[in-house]
Amino acid sequence: MFGGFWCIGFHAERNTPGGYDARRQLKKDKVRHGATHAALVMSGQTCTGWAQFGSPAELPFIKHRKAYDAAGQPLPDWRINCFFIGRAHRRGGVAAVARDGALSLIATVGGGVVKASPEAIEGPKTAALFLFGGTLGLFQRAGFDAVRKIGLHRWVVRRHVPRAMAT
Repeated sequence: MFGGFWCIGFHAERNTPGGYDARRQLKKDKVRHGATHAALVMSGQTCTGWAQFGSPAELPFIKHRKAYDAAGQPLPDWRINCFFIGRAHRRGGVAAVARDGALSLIATVGGGVVKASPEAIEGPKTAALFLFGGTLGLFQRAGFDAVRKIGLHRWVVRRHVPRAMAT
């Protein structure tokens, strides 16, 4: 993982001391206890990427929080806030598969309003490091509406996901 991030930057415990090993252990514990959600993209036995999602209670931190809260909108049921795609698998559609997997999992646990805060990339190439929230186009292609801009390039997007029908 880049810098030992382990996708805890949006969790309440994001400032856990102890560096890489502590963050890794925290994430493992959350996974074991069902306290975190992600849609994994697998190629055989290898995980090529994922999309982290969760409720606002599970993932209370977001980028540009002050601008996000200024609109006074109700909290969504779910957030998709972090993608990780292995370097060798970038620009190959893995993020879209992860996004779709997250939406499918959200549907199976009841659906509802899903928000994300992706980057609108324009002009010069943007380093993948800054695209952890996905791109605006990635979400718009999945039927998300761009609601408002909350940073220089960051947008709030929204979509309602219906509950999956039991089979």
